[in-house]
Order: sequence, then C-alpha cells, then structure tokens
Amino acid sequence: MKRVAQWAGAAAMVVLALGCSAPRGPAVLHFGMEDAPEGKRILYPQPPEVPRFMYAGQLIGEVNFRATGEQTRGAGERLWRLVVGLDAPDVEQVVLQRPVTGAADESGRIYVTDASRQAVFVFDERAGELLVWDKARGLTGFVSPVGVAPGPDGGIYVADAELGFIARLDRAGNPVGEIGRGILKRPAGLARDAEQKLLYVADTYGHDVKVFDDQGRLVQLIGRRGEGNGEFNYPTHIAFARGELYVTDTMNSRVQVFSAGGEVLDRKFGARGLYVGNLVRPKGVAVDNENHVYVIESYYDHLLVFNRNGEYLLPIGGTGQETGRFFLPAGVWVDARNRVFVADMFNGRVMVFQFLGGG
Repeated sequence: MKRVAQWAGAAAMVVLALGCSAPRGPAVLHFGMEDAPEGKRILYPQPPEVPRFMYAGQLIGEVNFRATGEQTRGAGERLWRLVVGLDAPDVEQVVLQRPVTGAADESGRIYVTDASRQAVFVFDERAGELLVWDKARGLTGFVSPVGVAPGPDGGIYVADAELGFIARLDRAGNPVGEIGRGILKRPAGLARDAEQKLLYVADTYGHDVKVFDDQGRLVQLIGRRGEGNGEFNYPTHIAFARGELYVTDTMNSRVQVFSAGGEVLDRKFGARGLYVGNLVRPKGVAVDNENHVYVIESYYDHLLVFNRNGEYLLPIGGTGQETGRFFLPAGVWVDARNRVFVADMFNGRVMVFQFLGGG
C-alpha cells in the first residue's frame, strides 16, 4: 500500500529558509471544477431548457489534493515547489492511467480500479489523502482489477478478472480473504446488498450473475447464456438499488432488471441502433436516489440517462478529450450526494457530474 499527497516537514524548513510560506493545514480533495473552459458552468441540457446536471470536475490522482486555502500559486510558492522537487520534471506524480469503474462508501471514500496501474485508488475525502492499494492476496498483486464494492467493517471487495476471484480488503487496504476461486470464470462488475449481506458478481465468461454471502459461500446463480428474458451474453457491470439488481447484458445490447431474489422483472431496456440513446456496447450501470438509471454506452462514448421504466431522457458526453467528453468510458457510479462518476478510461480520468434535481 502506498500513501501519497502528504506534506513533508523538510520541505517546510526549506520554505522558511527562502522566506516563502508553504500551504498549511490538511489536504482537501478538489475536483478541479474551476478548470472547466473559461471557468464556465457546463450544464446538461443547455439553456433555455431546464438544466438537470452540471459538470462538477474530475479525478486524476494526487493533484486533486491541495492544502487548505490553496487555490492559486504565486511566484514564491512556485519557487518553493521547484526547490523541494514537487514540480520537477523527473518527479512522477501518482495519477490514474486506465480507470475501469469505482464506488463510493458512507465515509466519503471514493474507490477507483485502474487496470493499467493494477491497483485500486482510494480518494479519501475526509482524511485528505490518496491511497493506492495494489495487493490482492498476500504478496500477490492485482492483475486486472475491475469491479469494486464497499464491504463490511469499512473494507471493500475487488473483482480481478485475470486472477479469477474477489479480493476482500480491510479498511487499511490489507488483503483479508478471497471469494469465488475455482467458481468464477471472469468476474467483472460487483454490487452488494448490505442489508442481506449478499455480494452479486457479474461473471462475464460464465454468462451469469453469481451471488455469495459474506463468508464466501455461493448461494445463488442468476441467468445463463442466451438472448431470452433473464439470459445473458457477456454481462459486465451491475448495480443494486432499493431491492433491485440492474445488469448490463453487454453483447445483448441491453440492461436487465431483477428482484433481489433473482426473478427477472419486465423492465429490460436498450436496443442496437445508430442513434444516441441506443445501446450498442453498454458497460457501466448505476442508479441514483431518485431512481434515474445511468448507463455507459462505450461504443458511442456517452453517458445515457434513463428513468426507472427505461425511458431515455438525456445524453451526456460524446467522443473527445475536452471537458465533458469521453474516450472509451467504462464504469459509472453514484454517491449519496447524487454525484455521478464516470470512468473515462482512455482519457485517464474520472469525470464527475452533479445531478441538480427535477424529473
């Protein structure tokens, strides 16, 4: 485990010697909303329509953590950073490379899996620090971490598609167990029913969803390979909200909805097509506390918003590197404040949007 985004005492001494003032106080997580073009608010949809979402920033890595009160840097601070090496060209900052998906827990932590860094990034908003967890079991590192979900006692579950099991990490990032070894073929998306203490796993090569209890016992199988109701063709991501399970049935180009017990509900949606709003290669899926359903359409580089009945409401994004656009996005998740996070995989960032309310 690595801890970054902390201030060194030696650096402060150098600053005092130079007569400059170092940033003081704990680090604060900033989303960089002020970095939007010309500082303007980016709204969806654009006025004169009533905006429902606002661009709220992005997560990149340790650059998101700033000392309290640090907004702009004067000449003295720039000199300080150069002297202590923070801005030296040979200093490699800890940043996301290929974020896949993520999750948020009640303590304010934001977890992001990164397939290229082979690790889980932990943006700890309360502690003001970035953690990087890279061990799946003992000294064995992650190979292809994909799904992540909050677990019991402040820990998390992480699905590694290549290792073929779910790693359980404690609150400090230490591996404390594994689930599904020898049962899972290629685990991807994760979702947990905290009330029933059940973990749902999208097993992509198994073409089903496997359900485990907290002791790691397989208690249920949902689905099988096929194109009918309740069947899957390479499921990838899942979400659990208010007693319902949402499954991205990727190669069937749809999202299916199940009860907590695994019964398929008559609310599947999505169809192949050439227009924005169609699902060609759906990936991430999430649900906010007002029952909006968010689906990543990776082929067309969009975040699509649906209502609970699967009626298409709004697109966000499009192909590009500019603010608010995506390049092969993968996962999406929502926190308790209805902030919507999108893993913009090939742009190496997580985009953040704020739901503003309304239908």
